[in-house]
Amino acid sequence: MSTIITDIFFDLDHTLWDFDKNSEMAFDRIFKANYPGISTADFIEKYMPINQACWKLYQHDKITHQEVRYNRLKFSFDALNYEISDPDIEAIANDYIELLTENNHLFDGTIEILEYLKPKYKLHIITNGFAGVQDKKIRNAQLSGYFATITNSELAGVKKPNSIIFDYAVNLAQASKERCIMIGDCLDADVNGALNAGLDAIFFNDKQIEAPENIKQINHLLELKKYL
Repeated sequence: MSTIITDIFFDLDHTLWDFDKNSEMAFDRIFKANYPGISTADFIEKYMPINQACWKLYQHDKITHQEVRYNRLKFSFDALNYEISDPDIEAIANDYIELLTENNHLFDGTIEILEYLKPKYKLHIITNGFAGVQDKKIRNAQLSGYFATITNSELAGVKKPNSIIFDYAVNLAQASKERCIMIGDCLDADVNGALNAGLDAIFFNDKQIEAPENIKQINHLLELKKYL
């Protein structure tokens, strides 16, 4: 790194906390207990891209928090041609949020890289996730002790990629932008959002999708040692 980095900002879901695995486990419990006719694997196949699409709309303020909760389930059941009532969708949404934070699988290398980085840098989180849920994830996964600050979109009043949330996080960290770097799995929200706000960025590209050549990227968290 040409500039001395003092502060590292991580995204949480899909970067440190394995959202896909934890999500599938939560739905599996719900379906086995209440909807044994639904295949969890078939549901997840529909749900994952729909959930991502809903979150993208939410990031850009095109739908609300409540619409994310409802739409991602309603559209997934529709894609399966499974008829379900709105009260049942609401019940599943509530159970899902409750059960989701009971599963705390992290990406391979998460604890090792945090242990490596913590003595050298101040570590922080910037997340678009709902505050109460994200706090539970961090606490239950025993990640709290690694991070000096945690910024969520509810605190900042805006979501990544809006530069205001990065400004908020940097001010909260009492850091300077030129000495900060953001690490996350979303090119739009995490990488371009950070770069446009004046921070450096590293793309956590564990799915190895095509990305611009000028973007620093890693496929495994331990590869951060090459940069930091």
